[in-house]
Amino acid sequence: MASTVTKEQIFAEVSKILVEELEIDANDVKLEANLFEDLDLDSIDAVDIAVRMQKFTDKKLSPEEFKKIRTVNDVVEAVYGLLG
Repeated sequence: MASTVTKEQIFAEVSKILVEELEIDANDVKLEANLFEDLDLDSIDAVDIAVRMQKFTDKKLSPEEFKKIRTVNDVVEAVYGLLG
């Protein structure tokens, strides 16, 4: 995917994954939502998101970056940083 991807597009993709694949209520998907506390995801769900975002961007998050992710915004920022 080209590096002209916006944060809004990344958020839209993360939202799509959360709603369609992980069956999270769309109203609960906000930038500030904590993946584990607010959305009740587990580590396997988090890995699934990372894998799907890798397919979306053709780039891979490092394990160090991955460990820092707690919120939807963290996912957006980490993916955006990979593309920058």
